[in-house]
Amino acid sequence: MPSGPFLAVIRTIDKFTEWTGYLFVLFVIPLIFANVVEVFARYALKEPTIWALDVTTMSYAALFMLGSALALLKGAHVRTDMLWEKFSDRTKGMIDSLAYLLLFLPTMVVLFFISIGDFFYSLSIDERSSSGAWTPVLWPLRGVIPLTAFMLFVQGISELMKSLWAWRTGEFLAKHEKIEV
Repeated sequence: MPSGPFLAVIRTIDKFTEWTGYLFVLFVIPLIFANVVEVFARYALKEPTIWALDVTTMSYAALFMLGSALALLKGAHVRTDMLWEKFSDRTKGMIDSLAYLLLFLPTMVVLFFISIGDFFYSLSIDERSSSGAWTPVLWPLRGVIPLTAFMLFVQGISELMKSLWAWRTGEFLAKHEKIEV
């Protein structure tokens, strides 16, 4: 069994990801609200809104991006099962550990630093959407990108620790249920 501090780090990160993931589900409220109002205004009143498309797009984008760390925790990201299922837990742990160290975590760092600059620039120029007459500000949506990279990085640390354990011992600390779409 892993040491107490090792497990504590994993549990803390996983709880944080789960809590924030369920908090971010609240973005479904403006998504549904905008769609209901738009359908009513368009078909019942014959007066479509100028804002519903932007609210729908932005809330869905935020929901999709910010939910990705929870998807990583739950094992819901894409994997090539036809090869993966044949590997031992130790081999899976080795592959995952190397992938997190060499590919995933460095990519999240690069994404964070590129997108945080874009976010601050967007904020400084009061960037606005040009897709319609409403022209809402875009910096909140631009801010979702570095937040997503940060959340994925943090959850990636937990997944790396779990993978290192599997590589070392040949058994995973957490089993993900197989999610098929």
